[in-house]
Order: sequence, then C-alpha cells, then structure tokens
Amino acid sequence: MSDPGAVPTPPAPDRPGPLSGLLVADFSRILAGPYSTMLLADLGAEVVKVEGPGGDDTRTWAPPVAQVGGQDVSTYYLGVNRNKRSVALDLKDPGDLAAAQELARRADVLVENFKPGGLGRFGLDYASVSATNPRVVYASISGFGSGPGGRSLPGYDLIVQAISGLMSLTGDPEGDPYRAGVAVFDVMAGLHATIGVLSALNHRHETGRGQHVEVSLLASAMSGLVNQTSAFVAGGVVPFRMGNSHPSLFPYEPLPCSDGDLIITAGNDGQFRKLCEVLGLPELTEDPRFLRNEDRTANREQLRPLLVERLATRTKMEWFRDIIAAGVPCGPINTIDQGVAFAEEVGLDPVVTVGEGPAAVRSVRHPIRFSDTAASYRLPPPAVDEHGDEIRRWLAAPAEEGQQ
Repeated sequence: MSDPGAVPTPPAPDRPGPLSGLLVADFSRILAGPYSTMLLADLGAEVVKVEGPGGDDTRTWAPPVAQVGGQDVSTYYLGVNRNKRSVALDLKDPGDLAAAQELARRADVLVENFKPGGLGRFGLDYASVSATNPRVVYASISGFGSGPGGRSLPGYDLIVQAISGLMSLTGDPEGDPYRAGVAVFDVMAGLHATIGVLSALNHRHETGRGQHVEVSLLASAMSGLVNQTSAFVAGGVVPFRMGNSHPSLFPYEPLPCSDGDLIITAGNDGQFRKLCEVLGLPELTEDPRFLRNEDRTANREQLRPLLVERLATRTKMEWFRDIIAAGVPCGPINTIDQGVAFAEEVGLDPVVTVGEGPAAVRSVRHPIRFSDTAASYRLPPPAVDEHGDEIRRWLAAPAEEGQQ
C-alpha cells in the first residue's frame, strides 16, 4: 500500500517480487479467487482480503485443521490465503460499504467471485468501479459465465466436474463416474484468472486503461479437458471412461510388478524401444503389432500381458530405478505424504514456513521460480479482520498524490 504508516508492511526482500507495488482488492472466497490472489501476493502484490463478518466459507471447512496461535484453523483455508491482510466489511452497513468502495477506487486489481451482477447493488460492479478508477483490472470468476443462461447458476467445482463431462471420464469403465481428488476446475479457473489479470496489466501499461476480465469454471473446464474436448469438437468422438488407460497411448498406465503397480509412460516409439531393452524384451520392437504408437494402442490387449509377465519378476522400486535410468518416464503411485517427500528428494523444497512462533504456518511453496524476483512468504493466512483497524484508517485518510 502507499501509506506504510497506516498499514505497516514487512521489510522488502532484497529482490522484491515482480508485482511489488500493486494493490489487489480481494472480494473472493472459497478457492478459485483466493488461489489466484495468493499467487499474486506471493509475487509481491499487496492483497487486502475483504470478508463478510463471518469470514471466508473455507474457515469452517474442517477437518483437517492445524494449530495456529493456539487455535484450530482449517487447513483448506490456510492453503490459499497466505500473504494477505484481512478486513471484515458488512456491505449492507453504509460505513463498511464506503470503505469497500474506497478500496476498489484505489486498487490496481479487484478480484471477485460473486454471482454475475451480484456486486452491482453495492456499486462494486465493474461499471461502477471503473467509473472512478478507469485503470482498474477487474477480474470476475463465476461458475457458468455472465450470459443469460449461466449467470443465475451457482457454481461449485463438483457441479462443473459433472456438467463438463470430466466425471464421465473418471473411474472404472464398469463402475460409477468419479470426481477428481481435488477441485481441478477451481484451480484451473484461478490460474486462468491470474493469466487474465497479468495480461490486462500489461495492456494497461501500454494504454493506461484497465478492463474487465471474466473467467468461469465451465470455460476453464472446456479448455482444461484439452484432448478430450478436442476429440469431440474436432473429431466428433465422444470420449468414454477407461479407468487408468489412455485413449491415445500405450503403455501409459499403471502396470503390476511383484509388489504393486508402477506407472509407465512410453510416450513415443523411442521410449518404447528403450523400455523393451531394459525389460529384456527386444523382440517386441520388431513385432508389427507394436511398431508404432498407433499399433500399440490398437493392440494393447495383446501387448499388456507380455509386459506384465516380465514386470512381475521384480519389485516396483527395482523396476523404477532401472526404467528411469534408461530414460523412460515412470513412477510409483504415492500417497500425498510420499509425494511431498519425493518433491523434497528431487530438490524442489516444496514446504515453506510462513510467520514465526505460534502463528507460523507450514505451507506449499509457490510453484514458479524466478532468477531475479523470487516469490516471498511475508504473512501467514490472516484471522478474520486481523488487519481491519489499520486498513480502515488507511482508507479513511486522503489518498496520496499519484494514488488512485
């Protein structure tokens, strides 16, 4: 923020983040919006999280919980809200509404995920905010877009997983459709919103004008289903549930070893030849049924038992070491704790500690590495209205020269 006396800021890192100096008004809650604004905050943006008096919904999404400052806090909430300052504002209260409108007037970026048009009655929609802040980049995230058919539909990730077709692709071919184990379209929409915000900021740098960025979970799903939606849109083929098998590649799935499954992904003909060499099955590379990927995919039911018979002679980790050494991608099926341990083993340093003492929170590292402008971890996820007094004082004071 522009007035460090009113809202104290931590010391700047030696190399401030690439978004240092930007003010983000975060009117979002749950996952897609908060994930986007956390990514922006990690990169140096000052994010003010505006919550209703009851706080973000995910504060109550428990278990699991973590002990923070002697209190049980939802780990769901903790996962997407670091590096932010919280102010609780009741938009039906005239004083709080005035503060919210002033925050929007000063913001470089505003992110919201109310139902389309829902902020209009508070004078916080794009038209109202841009009238007094024409440089604002205003990002709206919804379930189904702002068109007449989708604007009234509430959007949760699970609903979009169902409606988009993802669940029809997930699970055993003879069983029921399944949801993915994480809210994939919330995360995708958050990433798409972040891309939209950064693109609009570059446009503003060139023109001086902000704009409205709109993202929906369903649009993100249509894009994020990539080859599956392309199969229908470009080829007229309706994909179907195949369990862990891939419609266009083989082998590209779990295959059983003596003590469990190993994922093996021979994504091209060269990798398949290397796999056959390490398995001691060089004759398969000359078999006309398996020469090309198209052949292996068409004849997977003949190829699979030949691979499985050989893999059954050793453990999955023994094969893992040798197959990886041969240059063929493969990996064991881990639990989350094993996945974190593996990320540590390969040097990704996936866990960071944000804050100090009893308020410290272990968190997952920002996914992007920069050579000059590293992400930073300045603030643990805030309690409801933790910074409310400072933020209200700052918003009540006259804006500094040059500030919106």
